[in-house]
Amino acid sequence: MTAFMDEDFLLDSHVAKRLYHEVAADLPIIDYHSHLQQGEIASRKQFRNIAELWLGGDHYKWRLMRSAGVSEDFITGNRTDEEKFRAFCKVLPLAIGNPIYHWSHLELRRIFGIDLLINEKNAAQIWERANARLAGMDTWAFLEQAGVEVACTTDDPADDLAQHAAIKQMDLKTRVLPAYRPDKAMRINQQDFVEYLQRLGAVADVQIASFADMMQALAQRVTFFDEQGARISDHAVDVALPVTPLPPEQIEQLFQKRLGGTLLEAAEVAQYVLAVLTGLGRVYAAHDWTMCLHIGAQRNNNRRMLARLGADTGYDSISDMSCSAGLAGLLDTLDSEARLPKTMLFCLNPGMNEILSTLIGNFQDGSVAGKVQYGPAWWFNDHKEGNLQQLITLANHGVLGTSVGMVTDSRSFASYPRHDYFRRLLCRQLGQWVAGGEFPDDFEALSTVVRGICYENAKRYFAL
Repeated sequence: MTAFMDEDFLLDSHVAKRLYHEVAADLPIIDYHSHLQQGEIASRKQFRNIAELWLGGDHYKWRLMRSAGVSEDFITGNRTDEEKFRAFCKVLPLAIGNPIYHWSHLELRRIFGIDLLINEKNAAQIWERANARLAGMDTWAFLEQAGVEVACTTDDPADDLAQHAAIKQMDLKTRVLPAYRPDKAMRINQQDFVEYLQRLGAVADVQIASFADMMQALAQRVTFFDEQGARISDHAVDVALPVTPLPPEQIEQLFQKRLGGTLLEAAEVAQYVLAVLTGLGRVYAAHDWTMCLHIGAQRNNNRRMLARLGADTGYDSISDMSCSAGLAGLLDTLDSEARLPKTMLFCLNPGMNEILSTLIGNFQDGSVAGKVQYGPAWWFNDHKEGNLQQLITLANHGVLGTSVGMVTDSRSFASYPRHDYFRRLLCRQLGQWVAGGEFPDDFEALSTVVRGICYENAKRYFAL
């Protein structure tokens, strides 16, 4: 019987073990999409205890605890940090098969050097030992210990990026770069949309009175972000994009309708989103940026808890919306103008794996290896089977060796062992193909694939 999470965890063949230990394990990390707070990096924040590190804002763990019957006062309520931590430890053993079980133990071992099972019995000892270790750590320590070469944060176009500028002047080994996330400009029906336009216009020095004005302001902020080192944009695409876009004058009418205080209908919102993506895609192409599209989330399903806790608190799920035709139309429009930027398609719905993995092949043009990428397993797919299925699906329909690999997509500085988890699964899958006679036992060729997916492809693709 294999020991729990030993050094060969998830590695089930000689080839997998050799690839992981000799090639993958010590490669630097390029985390091109995260939700780390740049202010916490600039200030070299120290966490008061492991509960703040693990449970503060981590909606993955919050969902798990709720599902296990833990009351909200032990999750986001007023219980003490230690009580919340003990509550998590008590229920984690129930989560067999959940990636959080693996991630948490990997974090405990890699970050704290603690080789204990996380359960109610060991909670007190873990609390004491982890907190003692945290007393000598700050956010820089997490990044440097994990070997993070580049970490991209998620930033609004109206942000001044002052903290990023400050970080540049510091001697942190990790390069921390902004990434452009214009969701507030895309969510036209949000209550504070008009107020947001005023803020955006002020920083861009543009009086926003039309759709064209807004796009000008967004474009100017792309230039500003580019000067600060940004190379990536990110968009949440939570609506099905229409197949036939409206002409510019009708988009302007929709924009004026919203400025006048009237919310748009669902179909009108979709048209607006398509217009913003199309316009920004042209801007990204001009700057040689990558446009990342995160597709298929159904957000804020629980109105009662949204009112109580706000967004991003664990009440999102997978959407079954169909978006392939509209998405293909967006890429086709930009391609027909020779202004299709490098693009990554992330999908939350595993039922769309084959749809997106075949869609990317329609717009490869030989200019960049994997110019249009099928993004890594994301959010609800970021588990053992989800990662393996993403690798297999891309291999079936594309060129696996051009993948730019994994991201944390996390708010937690403790989440970098997820890269280790992914690398083990990658080596496992390659080893299984060799064992089945589907690929030769060519260590040099296999090593090239592993180094590319885990590190080199992302560095080259994003020009980092």
